[in-house]
Amino acid sequence: MVPDESMPVKTLRTLALLPLFGLLSGCNMVLMQPSGDIATRQRDLILASTGLMLLIIIPVIAFTLLFAWRYRVSNTKAEYDPDWHHSTQLEVLIWSAPLVIVIALGALTWISTHTLDPYRPLSRLDADRPLPAGVKPLTVEVVALDWKWLFFYPDQGIATVNELAAPVDVPISFKITSATVMNSFFIPALAGQIYAMAGMETKLHAVINKAGTYEGLSANYSGSGFSRMSFKFHGLDQAGFDQWVAKVRAEGKPLDRQGYLALEKPSEREPVRYFSTVENGLYGAVLNMCAVPGKMCMNEMMHIDAMGGAGKESHANRERLEYDNRYAEQGIEAPGATVGGSGRESHSREQPEGMKPKSIAPEVKPDSAPEHSGHDHGGHHGGPAGDGKDSKGSDSVAPGQLNR
Repeated sequence: MVPDESMPVKTLRTLALLPLFGLLSGCNMVLMQPSGDIATRQRDLILASTGLMLLIIIPVIAFTLLFAWRYRVSNTKAEYDPDWHHSTQLEVLIWSAPLVIVIALGALTWISTHTLDPYRPLSRLDADRPLPAGVKPLTVEVVALDWKWLFFYPDQGIATVNELAAPVDVPISFKITSATVMNSFFIPALAGQIYAMAGMETKLHAVINKAGTYEGLSANYSGSGFSRMSFKFHGLDQAGFDQWVAKVRAEGKPLDRQGYLALEKPSEREPVRYFSTVENGLYGAVLNMCAVPGKMCMNEMMHIDAMGGAGKESHANRERLEYDNRYAEQGIEAPGATVGGSGRESHSREQPEGMKPKSIAPEVKPDSAPEHSGHDHGGHHGGPAGDGKDSKGSDSVAPGQLNR
C-alpha cells in the first residue's frame, strides 16, 4: 500500500492559513458596525444591494458548476442534443431574473440617493426616534489644511485642530471647505465621506447615537502628509460636551487672522490645539479665499461678475486674485514628491540620474526687491497691477479668476 503523501501537505496548508485568520479577527469593520444613523442606513444600503446582486450571482455560479459536472466527458448518461437551439422557458428565466434585479436596485438607489443626500437635513435620530420639533443642530465649520483639520464652532465661539466633539443624539450640520487642494472629510462611524474644495462649501448632516471615540481621516490623497491627516471624533453626552467646550475655552488661545495664516502653513503630525475665541468672519474669509490681507474675496468677485464685470478697471484686481502661489512667494512651499515634475528636492535620498535639485524660490536680497504699487502681498514680485508684465518685463500668465 502506497502511503498518502497529500495529507501532510493539506495539514501544512491549513496551519499556514491560521495566522491569517488570527489577523483578520483583529480587524475593526467600522463600516459594518457604525454608531450614527446615517452610517447605519448606508451600511444597510450596502447589505441590501449586495444581497440583491447575490440573488443572481449565486444561482449562476451554482448552475455553472452543475452543468460542468453533469456534462463532463466521462458522463455518458447525460443527454447529448447538438441540434438544440431554443427554449422559451429558459429565455424567460435568463432575462426576467436580471431585469427584476436591475429594477429593484434602481428603485433602491433612487430612494436612497434622495433620502441620504448629505445636504438634506435630518428627519430622525434613528430608526425608532423621529427628530424632536424645534431641536437646534450643532454647527461645525470644517477646513482641510496641509495636513491637518481645523474645526470652527460658531455657536460656541471656539475652534480646534485635529479634535472634534459632538453631543449624542444631537443633529450635526457640517460646512466643509479646503484652504488648499481638494480633500475629503470622512468619519466612517458617523457618515460617508464628503469632499472639501477650495473656494467651495459642501455640507453634511449627521448624528452620532453612541458615546465613544471614533477615527476621522482624510479620504483623498493630498500630498506627503496625507497618511497622517487624521483626527479623533468624540461622541459625548450633553454634560460631557459642555465640559469639553469649557476645557477648550480654558486651555485655548485666541485665533485671529495672523494666527490662522501661521497655522495654514504645511505641517505634518500636528498635535491637538484649542482656540478659546475666533476672529469674526475668519471662516468666511477662508471659504472665499481671502484670508491673506489684500486678496479679493470670491463672493466679491462673483458680485462684480453678476453686475456685468468691471471692464478695463478689472485689470487692477490682478494681484488681488493671485492665490495659489502664496507659499512659493513666502518660501514655505511644501517639498514636491519628485524632482522632475516640480524642480524641488525629492523625499528620497536617491536623486534621479542627471537631476540636480534646484530652488524654486531663490533668495532675494532686501535692497534688490522691486518696488510696486498697490498692496503688499507677502513678497509678490509682479509689476504694477494690471501691466501684465513681471519685474523683468516678460509676459505673465493671468490667473484663472481674472475677469476677461
